[in-house]
Amino acid sequence: MSTLNPNNNANPLADDSLSEAAGSPAQPGTALMANAVTRKLHPLVDLTLDRSWFDELQGRIARNGPWDDWTLFQLSMEAEQAKRIDSFDQLQCLRTLPMLEPMPHQISTARKVLHEMGGRAILADEVGLGKTIEAGLVLKEYLVRGLVRRALILVPASLVLQWVRELNQKFGIAAVAQKKEHTWHYDVVVASIDTAKREPHRELVLGNDYDLIIIDEAHKLKNKKTTNYQFVVQLRKKYCLLLTATPIQNNLDELFNLITLLKPGQLGGQSEFAANFVVDKRLPKNEDQLQNALSSIMIRNRRGDGGISFTKRIVRNIPLELSAEEKALYDAVTAFVRERYDESGGDLTSMLSLVTLQREVCSSRDAVFVTLVNLFKKTAEDSPMRPKIWELVEFIRQIESNTKAEKTLELIRQTNEKVIIFTEYRATQEYLLQFFRNNNMVAVPYRGGMNRGKKDWMMDLFRGRAQVLIATEAGGEGINLQFCHHMINFDLPWNPMRVEQRIGRVHRLGQTEDVHIYNLCTLGTIEEHIVNLLHEKINLFELVIGELDHILEKFEKGEGSLEQQLARVLLQSGGNGEHLRAQINNLGSSLVKLRNESADPASLLSNMTSLGQEVEIHP
Repeated sequence: MSTLNPNNNANPLADDSLSEAAGSPAQPGTALMANAVTRKLHPLVDLTLDRSWFDELQGRIARNGPWDDWTLFQLSMEAEQAKRIDSFDQLQCLRTLPMLEPMPHQISTARKVLHEMGGRAILADEVGLGKTIEAGLVLKEYLVRGLVRRALILVPASLVLQWVRELNQKFGIAAVAQKKEHTWHYDVVVASIDTAKREPHRELVLGNDYDLIIIDEAHKLKNKKTTNYQFVVQLRKKYCLLLTATPIQNNLDELFNLITLLKPGQLGGQSEFAANFVVDKRLPKNEDQLQNALSSIMIRNRRGDGGISFTKRIVRNIPLELSAEEKALYDAVTAFVRERYDESGGDLTSMLSLVTLQREVCSSRDAVFVTLVNLFKKTAEDSPMRPKIWELVEFIRQIESNTKAEKTLELIRQTNEKVIIFTEYRATQEYLLQFFRNNNMVAVPYRGGMNRGKKDWMMDLFRGRAQVLIATEAGGEGINLQFCHHMINFDLPWNPMRVEQRIGRVHRLGQTEDVHIYNLCTLGTIEEHIVNLLHEKINLFELVIGELDHILEKFEKGEGSLEQQLARVLLQSGGNGEHLRAQINNLGSSLVKLRNESADPASLLSNMTSLGQEVEIHP
């Protein structure tokens, strides 16, 4: 293709041609060209064609060469084909990701964000469906097309290194974890929102213009009065992705706030939104119109959707008889808690912390020992409760074994594979680490309070030589452990959502093996009733996260959380096992009823939470 070169004083070709024309009176138009030398040349009028490439090609044809090497020609053709874009609907980044094979729903989600939502969307897939992969595809595609250069990814502190690793290893994106002030000047930065909003970082971040911002765990921005929300509003951004499995938790205002972050005015102003779509904070109206508005900004893929397959969950409840010493301690602690409840006149609020004692006894003597010692220190020296507390401490000294720990060791040796153990208590975690060390088994901890580097180190050790990872609730969110498919609930939380979060660490996309879940429960204690409620009554381990979330929200409306209701039933039972069993059965029956109602599509459509569960509702 010929190249047009404007004649100007800086163009040597133009100067030479004009000089030759001026020195050759025999050529037609010489006077005109000579006059051009004395005037300023105009770039749009005085043009010459650069035909040197054509002349060179003609010369090679006449001489039959020289020609480029055939291999170089093939490489040149491949390079040109790689740059060719047949359709804007295609994801160009897929050909650059040899280490990643996205699922069909992840690819379709990325396409929809890019081509229909203008790069601003809420990714609200259920837990374990790969929201991180979808966000990575969007980021990579924008980078490949040259539409994004600078990106900021705000995530919980415990997930910073995980995001950096995934972006680097799976997507080939040179992301860095924020550490020092100068780090903010890199093109792709991953940081915690708590760090970013504090000075001196705040001023630096708000002073930057970002092409794309990604925010993980975005449900934490649901309240527009928080400093986090106000900080995100002030960020200068062209594209924005919010990632959350629970876009609605308590009321419709939370959904409005999230959408306003992305597209202000999409649902009108606050008063207009309330007038058009809200009956009360949990009940919507004009569902079809609201659904249409949401479909242009929110995508929710569900486990039950076609094409999304998971391996099986194989759940095994393991009942255990406490030793005589352990049972004596449990009975003594129960009597102590009951006595304190009677003395309080039935004041539930002041007794919730003491209920924890009964739960800790079911976990380990170490857990209850720490709580009792702290309670002893806080109790006045002349209080009659002080010697009773120390009496319980003396009970603990008599216990030399842990029935749960011994069963856990047996299970791990039977599987002979990697196992993750979840416990609610730091003292139990420390006990288990020492217990496994004494039995020549390599185990590593994972807990809140560890800095980023140490958490990352623990994960690497678990992937490598350690057979066991012992995690507290800090391990229940964010981390991905698909390389492990055995999980032991050393003690079960009373909140079913936290149980599901634990399971979601191993039972997620990318898991190639059936997941084995072992629930340890001590007979004759509150644990036995909790396992019966969660497993046999509401079939917790068969529910998907969306169903569970929906059921619990309806159950807890006006009555307090499930944990509070269980504590109330426990304290009011008066040590009567039959009464306690009957009351927990009543709670279970209520949950079963709500689950059955939730199976009705009409009920789902009329309930607020359905709007946050999927973009399109099909009858």
